[in-house]
Amino acid sequence: MTMTFTDIYMPPRLLAPGGTPAGFSTHQQRYGPLSYGNPAHLLRTLAESGLTGRGRAAFPTYRKLAAVAEAGRRTGRAPVVVANGAEGEPASAKDRTLLRLSPHLVLDGLQLAAEAVGAGEAYLAVEDGATPLETALAERRDPLPVRTVRVPKRFLSGQSSALTQYISGHAALPRHQRPPVEQGVHRAPTLVQNVETLAHFALIARYGADWFRSAGTPAEPGSALCTVHVPGREVRVVEAPFGMPLHRLLPLDGIGAVLIGGYHGTWIPAAEAATRPLSMADLGAGVLAALPADRCGLAETARVLRYLALESAGQCGPCLNGLPRIAAAFQTLASPGPHGTAREDVARWAGLVEGRGACHHPDGTVRLVRSALTTFAAELDAHASGHCTATDRTPLLPVPGSRS
Repeated sequence: MTMTFTDIYMPPRLLAPGGTPAGFSTHQQRYGPLSYGNPAHLLRTLAESGLTGRGRAAFPTYRKLAAVAEAGRRTGRAPVVVANGAEGEPASAKDRTLLRLSPHLVLDGLQLAAEAVGAGEAYLAVEDGATPLETALAERRDPLPVRTVRVPKRFLSGQSSALTQYISGHAALPRHQRPPVEQGVHRAPTLVQNVETLAHFALIARYGADWFRSAGTPAEPGSALCTVHVPGREVRVVEAPFGMPLHRLLPLDGIGAVLIGGYHGTWIPAAEAATRPLSMADLGAGVLAALPADRCGLAETARVLRYLALESAGQCGPCLNGLPRIAAAFQTLASPGPHGTAREDVARWAGLVEGRGACHHPDGTVRLVRSALTTFAAELDAHASGHCTATDRTPLLPVPGSRS
């Protein structure tokens, strides 16, 4: 996949100008050295900035750091910090692009987070590209050594409890839905933070909360990295401020629907996308994908649902039984012809699995399913009568292992 950075939606904050990776000397010249020694001030500045997590949960970053620091004080155990670059999401390239272009910005944020919570260990978890990051680490003289961890390429490997399990020497399987604040890596209080969040943190520490809030909206300050999929164009990663209209990021002429947030996200009609701003509430994994009107949204969704069912940890009923059934029934809906009770079955099973999983995988999958049933309702009716309105069968969304 080739990334281009020709579309600029704001002065670059996170991504190295010109799309050229920044080595440590260039990074130091551009941003200057970090200042250590005042974690209380650092946390206050972070709170004032309003930074939220750029993984999927969008939880206030300050509250997460403060909770881990408090857990460390209460238990008497030094916390562990983990920079989460295990993207997992097949349609997203933002984290690996950030790590390739601005690795030292992420590593700065990791060191600052470690100081803020009083950490005794630090890890950087990635699926690919560990060797260049180890080279970047060797250029630095940081207060806390950082170990890189190569994580299996699975959709759920970056889930916080799965990640802490893997670093602790176990299988990368989710254990619960809660962040591992109290007990994570080696049962110590643990901060798992997305690499983009840490890069923002590094800039906030240098330039302050007001600078960060100069982009975005009062309710959703700052910017976010987005992976943009448009048919006929290279997939690209761009940085955009919250509040920017989606139609400035995605050309909507000839588009029938837009996927926002990735495979745990939502489909919305193109007409709705034309009036909607970029919002953290929708962004999820930072994916924006424009589906042309001549493609079948049901077929796209069916391909993704099969992948999500196969990628489940298989530890609980919703994943072991519910998701495969939903995926199979949705494949029936994606095929023109009689559907029997498949439509009702999908809706019923979605309600049965929601909120009952060992992690949020069933909930995210149900979110995608329900949005597809609504956004592609007219196509569902057409399929039921034996007709598909799509004239182009070319897949839009990347699905690992898929031949279609």
